[in-house]
Amino acid sequence: MNFVKRAAYSLAARKGRTAILLAVFFVLCTLVLGGFLLQGATVRQEAEAQRRIGVDATVDGDALTPEAAAKLGTSPLVERYNPVLRGILRAPLLRLVEPNALRPPSAKPGPFGPGVAGIRESEMLLDFATGRTRLVAGRPITTAEAGRKVVLIEERLAKKNGLAPGDRLTLASPDGTKKRSYEVRGIFRDPAPVPSGWLDPSEPAPNQIYAPLGAISGLGLGDRLHEVVLKVSSPERARTLHAEARKVIGAAGFRFDVNDKAYRDQVRPLQRVGGFAGALVWLMAVAGTVILGLIVTLTIRERRDELGTLLALGEKKWRLLGQHITEMVVVAVVAVVALEASATAALLLAQPVGEQLLDTASATGELPRPDMRLEQTPMSMTAGLLLGIALVSTVLPGLAILRLHPRSILTRHD
Repeated sequence: MNFVKRAAYSLAARKGRTAILLAVFFVLCTLVLGGFLLQGATVRQEAEAQRRIGVDATVDGDALTPEAAAKLGTSPLVERYNPVLRGILRAPLLRLVEPNALRPPSAKPGPFGPGVAGIRESEMLLDFATGRTRLVAGRPITTAEAGRKVVLIEERLAKKNGLAPGDRLTLASPDGTKKRSYEVRGIFRDPAPVPSGWLDPSEPAPNQIYAPLGAISGLGLGDRLHEVVLKVSSPERARTLHAEARKVIGAAGFRFDVNDKAYRDQVRPLQRVGGFAGALVWLMAVAGTVILGLIVTLTIRERRDELGTLLALGEKKWRLLGQHITEMVVVAVVAVVALEASATAALLLAQPVGEQLLDTASATGELPRPDMRLEQTPMSMTAGLLLGIALVSTVLPGLAILRLHPRSILTRHD
């Protein structure tokens, strides 16, 4: 009889054993697919975190001009950049928020005005990016406002002067010779309190004003930038950018700082969970191979008489091994065909496990929930791995069949 037919008869005759094998394969399918789904979800979240957060590289130096900053900002390594020019301008009609303290005689004389920062994008400022400072009215400054005479002012300064988005205020150069009118584009809230002691009027948080870099150029603040913040996708790219910045700015008086804390806080927990999911898949593969191998070993021992009879009738040993492989592969194929049911169970299992692992791996507990998706790739990988487990768990114990001798089997006495 053909060994494939014998495999079919054997599966039908041993319904209990077939059911056990099918249950083992179904559990393996669920766990392995759950691992692949969790691994895929963390890979997608890591890519999204890299795109959304990235790494901030801050560059400053004596030779840092708007032209040098623009050259760095247009590098293929850089996704966004934000040049920052800081200084003090006069505000003839603006009443500043001042601490309730007298100016000491030792205070340095200088322009009595707000601290002004020329920027490219307000959302790239660290306080805005982390949510410490947030916009409460109006709109942020974006690249679309380049050169437009608009400003962002702090909530307390706006309240003291009765200003709202759409109103106008005047800023002047430190010597008062040049004046420009600006529209209030937005109002932000900074949680920093007004200091109790004396500070220069440009230093308290309520007196900070942001404007597009081009809108304050020519007001006497000079051409040297305070810094430029370059957003890249990973710390590895930041290291490459360091070498590029050295060529553009020069090594003398050059400083390059990388702030990847937000990146690490989001990406490293995802990488740990992804690594755990990958390890879980291989652990299940090894455990499943061992369990199925033990079942096959016990089956071969139980069927020694059957095997001895077939060998005595002239059946080839490789065909007997092929029968056992066929039995196991058929059960595995049935489990793969039922993969959709396993996928539903895998989703129900992987979602809470992924959330718990992310909460455990994250110090802040603020990571987004894993986005589990049923895709063709993890399902195909699961099917291929199950068939591989079926082959390995049958072939290795099945090699014992090649050492069988029909006479010793049939003449033995229990």
